[in-house]
Amino acid sequence: MPHLQRATQRLLWAQTTLNDPLMRLESASSDASFRSYWRGHSAGRTWIVMDAPPDKEDTGPWLAMARRLTDAGLHAPEIRAADAENGFVLMSDLGTRLFLPELNGQTVDALYRQALDALLLMQTRVPSQDLPAYDEQRLVAEMELMPTWFFERHLGFTPSCEQWDVIELAFRTLLDSAARQSQAFVHRDYHSRNLLISESGQPGILDFQDAVHGPISYDLVSLLRDCYIAWPDERVEAWAEAYRQRAEAAGLATGSPAQFLRAFDLMGLQRHIKVLGIFCRLYYRDGKAGYLNDLPLVWEYTRRIGLKYPETAPLIDLIASAIGPRDITLPSA
Repeated sequence: MPHLQRATQRLLWAQTTLNDPLMRLESASSDASFRSYWRGHSAGRTWIVMDAPPDKEDTGPWLAMARRLTDAGLHAPEIRAADAENGFVLMSDLGTRLFLPELNGQTVDALYRQALDALLLMQTRVPSQDLPAYDEQRLVAEMELMPTWFFERHLGFTPSCEQWDVIELAFRTLLDSAARQSQAFVHRDYHSRNLLISESGQPGILDFQDAVHGPISYDLVSLLRDCYIAWPDERVEAWAEAYRQRAEAAGLATGSPAQFLRAFDLMGLQRHIKVLGIFCRLYYRDGKAGYLNDLPLVWEYTRRIGLKYPETAPLIDLIASAIGPRDITLPSA
């Protein structure tokens, strides 16, 4: 019954805001949070209504970041109306063509060029010094999701004191690497499920409300080592180096090619360790079906990159032993 009441409230708000009592809404998408998105047609155009239940989500950060991105010339939704008390936002429709289903060997260079152009714009034009710092405390809290949700909840494995030493030594390597990087605007979830193809050639950008001030390689590795699609390492490294050169030319400090690749690798390892935990939490705590199916690619990134570096290889051995022969896409009993 509350679900039906929420749907009625959402529709009435959209109809009233657009002065169109005949408008109807259909599901556009939902994401890993409690937000959902609804598409409506009115006066010859389409609109998106974001439904963010106020007891679970705060629309304030989303609205502030949308304005920050559009002010910098990026293709984020334009806001028509917002009702913070009830958790509704009416915005322009960026379309339905997500990057992910349209990425293939023939399209990837052009689509990633658009995404990397937008990323450089974000890192050089969007002010971020006043945003929360992507600092050690935040990075540690993220990585600790892995032992809690992947090890303990999903695998039924509790590390010993000696094994915790292995985990913490690897985490320290990742934290030190992140701290040495230049800091800039970080979208924090910049990948193929949050980018839309548009006729303008500038990608539509979604799910930006958690942006922070942090390491410049974070969004780059989120895109190029996407949790939902993989590319050969030589292509990924070539894209990363080309971006490094552009970022350096734009005034961002990147270090040498070798230094940047190491920072890129270790930043991706931090992210993928976190995601092992997040995907399990989304399944077990939030009832979001499907995320366990994405674990094998995330683990493959974690394993392959982690074994490249002696400081992180012992952690990879520990994770591999905890997994053993089991299929990690299957839920625990």
